[in-house]
Amino acid sequence: MGGTLIRGPATRGADGLSNSIERRYSAVMTANHSRLIALLSAILAAAALRLVPHPPNFSPIGAMALFSGAYLGRRSLALLAPLAALFLSDLVLGFYRGMGTVYFSVALIVVLGALALRRASAVRVGFAALASSILFFVLTNFGMWLLSGFYPRTLAGLETCYIAAIPFFQNTLAGDLFYAALLFGGLAVAERLIPQIRGAGAAQPA
Repeated sequence: MGGTLIRGPATRGADGLSNSIERRYSAVMTANHSRLIALLSAILAAAALRLVPHPPNFSPIGAMALFSGAYLGRRSLALLAPLAALFLSDLVLGFYRGMGTVYFSVALIVVLGALALRRASAVRVGFAALASSILFFVLTNFGMWLLSGFYPRTLAGLETCYIAAIPFFQNTLAGDLFYAALLFGGLAVAERLIPQIRGAGAAQPA
């Protein structure tokens, strides 16, 4: 009888513990699912903003890549999401020379976001946006010089290419800063208002 009395509560306790763990796991998975949908929706919406009339180079591409790298923890998904969103918008806008260097730049900016924004703050996001603007400027204009045929493949031609692109850099930087504030700030506000999308993201507030 004594053995039965001991085993009974222990069995119920084990079942209770199992149910508790199962409920917690289910809640975490639901929260992670909601958060993932919110993050992917933000990336897709940012890419869609390319379709809205805007000044040259004032686009959400860099900020979208930073955001993806910072918050989509799985590296493969962090790379795939912005590249796929970018490709979908390019299907509407049309393909262009230098697409390869643009996509390569976006992939590197995703990595930059993953490394630099593990803990996100306004200052870190601002510096990351500046770095992404410079990276995008350097790589895409190098690709323009190398592949477009518009400039002679000489040091003088490379210099001419970069000088011609300088007026567009200010729009690139302004776009990266503006859309970074929109994406990162928007998520911070949404996390406060909608508990379901809070989660253990790759980037945490500093």
